[in-house]
Amino acid sequence: MAVALEQEMRARVVEAEAEVPRAMAEAFRQGNLGIMDYYRMKNLQADTAMRDSIAAPEHEPAQPKGR
Repeated sequence: MAVALEQEMRARVVEAEAEVPRAMAEAFRQGNLGIMDYYRMKNLQADTAMRDSIAAPEHEPAQPKGR
């Protein structure tokens, strides 16, 4: 039962993550997201990935998020 619940929750996360690019495209079209906002977000993602890789144990390299 717990395994099934975990799989269901993971599926919901994947579905939600798939909505992010669509929402960003819509925000660009509506003028609610500017190019500098986009670059700040990408910079934040890169910084987070770098920190994750630094914090990961040596025997287990960090996997980039969202790719």
